[in-house]
Amino acid sequence: MHAYRSHTCAQLNKDHVGQAVRLSGWVHRVRDHGGVLFIDLRDHYGITQVLADSDSPAFAEIEKVRAEWVVCIDGVVKGRDASLVNPKLATGEIEVYAKGLTVLGASEELPMPVFGEVDYPEETRLTYRFLDLRREKLHNNMMLRSNVVRSLRNRMWDQGFNEFQTPIITASSPEGARDFLVPSRLHPGKFYALPQAPQQFKQLIMVAGFDRYFQIAPCFRDEDPRADRSPTDFYQLDVEMSFVEQEDVFAAVQPVIQGMFEEFGKGKTVYADWPRIAYRDSLLWYGSDKPDLRNPIKMQIVSEHFRGSGFAVFAKLLENEGTQIRAIPAPTGGSRKFCDRMNAFAQKEGLPGMGYIFWRKGEDGAMEAAGPLAKNIGPERTEAIRLQLGLGEGDAAFFLGGKPEAFESFAGRARNEIGRELGLTEQDCFRFAWIVDFPMYEKTDEGKIDFSHNPFSMPQGGMEALMGDPLEVYAYQYDLACNGYELISGGIRNHKPEIMYRAFELAGYPNSEVDKRFGGMVKAFKYGAPPHGGCAMGIDRAVMLLADEANIREVIMFPMNQRAEDLLMGAPSEPMNEQLRELRLRVVPKE
Repeated sequence: MHAYRSHTCAQLNKDHVGQAVRLSGWVHRVRDHGGVLFIDLRDHYGITQVLADSDSPAFAEIEKVRAEWVVCIDGVVKGRDASLVNPKLATGEIEVYAKGLTVLGASEELPMPVFGEVDYPEETRLTYRFLDLRREKLHNNMMLRSNVVRSLRNRMWDQGFNEFQTPIITASSPEGARDFLVPSRLHPGKFYALPQAPQQFKQLIMVAGFDRYFQIAPCFRDEDPRADRSPTDFYQLDVEMSFVEQEDVFAAVQPVIQGMFEEFGKGKTVYADWPRIAYRDSLLWYGSDKPDLRNPIKMQIVSEHFRGSGFAVFAKLLENEGTQIRAIPAPTGGSRKFCDRMNAFAQKEGLPGMGYIFWRKGEDGAMEAAGPLAKNIGPERTEAIRLQLGLGEGDAAFFLGGKPEAFESFAGRARNEIGRELGLTEQDCFRFAWIVDFPMYEKTDEGKIDFSHNPFSMPQGGMEALMGDPLEVYAYQYDLACNGYELISGGIRNHKPEIMYRAFELAGYPNSEVDKRFGGMVKAFKYGAPPHGGCAMGIDRAVMLLADEANIREVIMFPMNQRAEDLLMGAPSEPMNEQLRELRLRVVPKE
């Protein structure tokens, strides 16, 4: 017999009754039933119930064991009485009568429980992550992640893609986040960077003549943490294709992503209709460039109904250039109680409140508009708003005004809150949308022109478009949104050196700086570059959606905390003086 086990803790069933077996695993829990001891023995695969009575030669040893000890048990398989069968366990028809026990690894008193799903402080969980990962929920999340990656690889191969690896130590590149720099010992004073993404390398692979590339790629960005984003590193499904337009990328990617969600979505509906929504429309309708389409509410501009109206706040606001009034329809929200609740939500978000109108049955039986706005603007304007929004009796609408960039994000959050509160947001489904036509440039707070997204995207209209107002240029840049999260980002690349020089020039990079930062890519494009494009999907975020988790750390094996610290391994740590001398570096003390 094998030194540690003849079977795993998920293999035994009634066909094994009478067989001598050897099992190894962790003591999940011990139960004393008055002279009969039960151990739930757990390994990676499952749980087997082990018992020992006072006649068992292993009884005295089993009395000593505690939760999370690692033990090896020799015993005989017995069938359970029909009334004692546990249908929740794969091994629920049997139990193992213990005849011998060997302790392979004793455990000290646990700093946190493993049995059950007790909600423990995250700092403790991350400090003892190896214990946290023994819990069933976390264990299942990691297995889900592993299976998702395997499925993605198979699906990409089936689509005719080839997997290649790109360097981890490379040059700094402006990808929109801060680099992690790595000092060079051989070249003192110079630094490598960990790649924010394999962007340049995957484009060079296309220039080198390989047609369809993918990689499960690690990416490193020194970012502020969020619930749906790791502050240091993450993995993405990285994709690039040659001789393609935007629709070709969409057609190649959709069956991979949709198939993955159908395979691991736990029976939730995965909608196959992936609409294309322009970036500007997404902000208008949903207040976000990653809309949750499970919520059917679409916001609309209603400025004309308030221009010159009796509601002085909005009427005066509209006298300023670039201002708008937008409405958030709220079907079935037509009560003062609900409107007051939404105003309280707005005040929690730091706003004085939201204007609202709701429609109800009047004393004469006819529908009437109610609320402060309705009184101020009169019945004709109120009726025009109702007709535009397609609302009726029992419905409401909320209103926000000003420059869109100042209130759009709140409007998006309010839309989501209204959808949740009124039960309008569809449950148990995944809804996708391609967000397209992103602006190529944006104006910074200092008034400078900068890239709004990926600097390597091809401008729509090519060189001609770059001769006009940069803020009017759209890029062949696209994102895939799913249930309110950005899942994929990508673009058709700028493969012409003269257009690349001009694009960077508008963002304040002279040709010499482009040559310095992207010399390899610029050089390659001068020797015959094919039109190419691609995208990347955040694997951590996809698994978070599939696992129905709200925090990305629940699907990462060894995550950092919110301060970008590894509490288990003690990173970041202070370097030794010998290391600093070797690198010719000096740490400046904090003031």
